[in-house]
Amino acid sequence: MTATRDKFGRPIVAVTGMGVITSLGAGLAENWSKLTAGQSGLSTITRFPTDGLKTTVAGTVDFIAVDPFTSTDLGERLADLATEEAISQSGIGSKGDFPGPLFLAVAPVETEWTAREQLAKAVGGDAEIDYDALLRVGGGGRFAHFHRRFLFGSVADHLAETFGTKGSPISLSTACASGASAIQLGVEAIRRGETDAALCVATDGSVNAEALIRFSLLSALSTQNDPPQAASKPFAKNRDGFVMAEGAGALVLENLDAAKARGAKILGVIVGCGELADSFHRTRSSPDGKPIIGCVRNALADAGLAPEQIDYINAHGTGTPENDKMEYLGISTVFGDRTPSIPVSSNKSMVGHTLSAAGAVEAIFSLLTLEHQRIPPTINYDVPDPAIPFDVVPNKARDARVTAVMSNSFGFGGQNASLILTREPLSH
Repeated sequence: MTATRDKFGRPIVAVTGMGVITSLGAGLAENWSKLTAGQSGLSTITRFPTDGLKTTVAGTVDFIAVDPFTSTDLGERLADLATEEAISQSGIGSKGDFPGPLFLAVAPVETEWTAREQLAKAVGGDAEIDYDALLRVGGGGRFAHFHRRFLFGSVADHLAETFGTKGSPISLSTACASGASAIQLGVEAIRRGETDAALCVATDGSVNAEALIRFSLLSALSTQNDPPQAASKPFAKNRDGFVMAEGAGALVLENLDAAKARGAKILGVIVGCGELADSFHRTRSSPDGKPIIGCVRNALADAGLAPEQIDYINAHGTGTPENDKMEYLGISTVFGDRTPSIPVSSNKSMVGHTLSAAGAVEAIFSLLTLEHQRIPPTINYDVPDPAIPFDVVPNKARDARVTAVMSNSFGFGGQNASLILTREPLSH
């Protein structure tokens, strides 16, 4: 008989619906097909001029058009599409009546250059802002769209209204860990008995000129632009930075008992969540690796698993020189002598770094790995780094027996989150 409570007596949290969109395409089927074929979604940026920029490559979702364009508009549209797919697959509730809360990971929002330029022109374009003029042109709803877009909760409010989620929608931003954090909040709400279902969504449409330049000034981005498909090189010795990308992932989480009672198909189980922040630096990881080590150990403890029970690690694997090195330090400390033999691959080599969406997108890829028993590769791995002796599943996907996956998300500012996923509930 399958257990309906975990070894700690908590409700088991099942996944019954998933939706995803990345630079590889829209939907689970297209993404998984291309991911396991080792295809890249990275391309030369055409959305805005890149003359004079060191980085001219990104994982843009240009096949989805929004007008007028802002990063928040695109992020909202991506979230819509991913959520529609997840709820449709789950079959939960009726249309527009989701029976639980929304937890949304979303990028920080602010006025973008195009909006600031329009506002400046409206008040005369003087070097000094005429605030009286700004108030006058802001009246009458002329810039109501900008105003709505620069409210942090605007995307969550839209999703809550569209899909009929219950209670106040939660918006969160924990840098590159955001997507995993949203899932963790959903897991914890179900475990506490507050709800039988949760909608966890993460989205990011932030490839714009200003964001690209800011990351470039941090020396965080790859400048290996030609060919663009080869720019992202996680764990390779010749890696030189990450590639900005866009996307969204959505998961329907349910109490396993409630899901079974309505006859839902169980796509996987989230058995462990771990987090730990270090507050060491705005962008760098603590050099001793303790926050990453602690995060991974917290996830294992929450799942009640030992390191040897993890069959595959879906790495954060950004392709920056420091992040990949620190991830190796963390994983090798926890997994010890087993480190060189456990598969550790990075799908960011193909989809790029989807930033706020990454934790959810990669949790979905982890669940698809469990479903298909096939591990996506790390492409562009032609120059191994002897200082990082991972089995990165180089360049070609691999069939393997996988029962438990760890999915890591280690963000700027030391915001770290790890998830552990299985195909079936753990026996105990």
